Amino acid sequence: MEDEQSFSDICGGRLALQRRYYSPSCREFCLSSPRLSLRSLTVVTSTVWLAAYGLFTVCENSMVLSAAIFITLLGLLGYLHFVKIDQETLLIIDSLGIQMTSSYASGKESTTFIEMGKVKDVIINEAIYMDPVEPHEISQVVPVFQSAKPRLDCLIEVYRSCQEILAHQKATSTSP
Repeated sequence: MEDEQSFSDICGGRLALQRRYYSPSCREFCLSSPRLSLRSLTVVTSTVWLAAYGLFTVCENSMVLSAAIFITLLGLLGYLHFVKIDQETLLIIDSLGIQMTSSYASGKESTTFIEMGKVKDVIINEAIYMDPVEPHEISQVVPVFQSAKPRLDCLIEVYRSCQEILAHQKATSTSP
């Protein structure tokens, strides 16, 4: 079963959350950010090239224009390959673990896997829930959806579903 819902990020931008329910013990959450805006790309490129042209008219050196084009292209490629994340995916399987994947605009993917035996709990790091937390019990916190930065309502949807899977995992591991 699959459904999609729209949310917003902390800056008010649009995010799309796709939820895929494979079984009671396996769910996937894909959070998609808007694609690179052609308008912002045009504004940045035009600004750099106009500044380079202004510098060219002052010093009359054609290397300035060549350097501006070269730097703009390298900057765009670097941004698409190392910075701009289009989609972040969280796959949770109660018997295996949690897999987090970030898909960059260039097509590059970065994947992190955490074995279920190492997962103690899934929490929302907000001041909304005032449960006491003992710091010595937390060995490592792995944040998800770092690039998309969704608002709390989106995080609660993911949190509840993850808690259901963790409860299902605990129930199946303790049953004889």
